[in-house]
Amino acid sequence: MKEELFPRYEVLPRKADILFKTIHEKYPDSVRCRIRCCDCCHAVFGLFPIEAAYINYHFNRLDRKVRRDALKRAEKSEGEILKAKDRLKVFEEDPKMKVYGLGKQRVKCPLLSDKEECVLYEYRPVICRIYGVPYSLHKGKKELAYVCGISGFEAKASYPTVKLDNIYQELVGLSIEMLKEAGFLNPAAKANLMLPLSKVLRMSFDDIVKGNFGE
Repeated sequence: MKEELFPRYEVLPRKADILFKTIHEKYPDSVRCRIRCCDCCHAVFGLFPIEAAYINYHFNRLDRKVRRDALKRAEKSEGEILKAKDRLKVFEEDPKMKVYGLGKQRVKCPLLSDKEECVLYEYRPVICRIYGVPYSLHKGKKELAYVCGISGFEAKASYPTVKLDNIYQELVGLSIEMLKEAGFLNPAAKANLMLPLSKVLRMSFDDIVKGNFGE
């Protein structure tokens, strides 16, 4: 599986890097990403199954101590996410508000070391590669634009944006192929699930590619 699908997946991170570089070169003063700038590393986000498999595969090839420290951080971040979800139960009848509230939580990424460096930087997720420049996502019939809060992009100005939905559609397609190859009977049902990174690091590679995501 990885011999065929991983090279195809790697096209998407490269595409994200090119899009980021293009906007950065056009608006150098507005993109304020710097070495050890880790504002975007304190957020709750998920991975599509193909991306989860890729991250898990390369994570398990890191030095044992690096993995052990990351897994400790993953356990801590999972605890913080559970506490946040518990606080957000007041929005049980308002799913949109619940999702919005969870997205606003400041939870440290398990891959961010104490030196404020990503231990898996070369293989980091797509969202990590475009954060810092404007990007857009569809919410229902609306297309909403987002940008890093510490960037210099002005709220009322118009800028080129990374159409993240297009990349996400390709991630879903590759996820369907991965699950189908593993014999999953209804791959489309799980291909668009977003798996928490902290959970992905603790799962087995086989469980991810077979769609055994648990609760």
